[in-house]
Amino acid sequence: MRQMCSDITNGLPFMKMHGLGNDFVVLDGREAGAESFSVTPTLAKAIGHRHFGVGFDQLAIISNGKGDAHLTFYNSDGSTAAACGNATRCIARFLMDETGKSSLHLTTDRGDLEARDLGDGQTSVNMGQPQLEWQDIPLAHAMDTLELPIEGAPTATGMGNPHCTFFVDDVAAVDLASFGPEIEHHPLYPERTNVQVAQIVGPDHIRMRVWERGAGVTLASGSSSCATAVAAARRGLTGRKLRIDLDGGTLQIDWREDGVWMTGPTAHVFSGTLTPAFLDSLK
Repeated sequence: MRQMCSDITNGLPFMKMHGLGNDFVVLDGREAGAESFSVTPTLAKAIGHRHFGVGFDQLAIISNGKGDAHLTFYNSDGSTAAACGNATRCIARFLMDETGKSSLHLTTDRGDLEARDLGDGQTSVNMGQPQLEWQDIPLAHAMDTLELPIEGAPTATGMGNPHCTFFVDDVAAVDLASFGPEIEHHPLYPERTNVQVAQIVGPDHIRMRVWERGAGVTLASGSSSCATAVAAARRGLTGRKLRIDLDGGTLQIDWREDGVWMTGPTAHVFSGTLTPAFLDSLK
């Protein structure tokens, strides 16, 4: 599937992908004429509905850029996101299969990202350096980002999107469905935040669960995994290279001098077409 849509009277092609159950609808807008159809928050929210649309945690759009491709992301509530780690890995895998390349240069609103094929179905993406200063995450005012003045003393990290990581004794004991939205909308985070609860299993091993800003509870999150690994290393709880077990599977995170590398499997589940009738209903 190469074209997003040059004539929407024939519908809008899409791909359904996931990384550890963190699922995405992907639109390929690289073909000439695709610009005639623009993605809006209304369209993104409609496609993201799991009963009346297709359903996703994030919508990703591939477009032409200064590198191999530019990626744009929407959450299922129609809001935008500058970064989405697992979607980036999924699309990188698709583009590497398409081109035969083993490495790619991708651009996002987060910045330039490098992706690599590590073999055995493993795709790795450098998510860039974490943002550790309060104004870059961003937070509402100046404070120590290592331990926020919130009950539980969570750590704030930016990975192109804001994160709030709580270290707990047992992630299974946390009612994430009620705890997550409360912290997502905390006044210290003017742009809302992704929320993680993390349990230290060992010096190179974490068990984590995720509430994603604009999406809710998800089976996995790449940027959240990167943020949690950075937070754990900063607090001296782990080293900088570790395994993170999520509800949907395992990611390998390595915080190096050139950025935070995230590695794991991806899946292209199916391709389909949004019907003209569905698209017309949104006008």
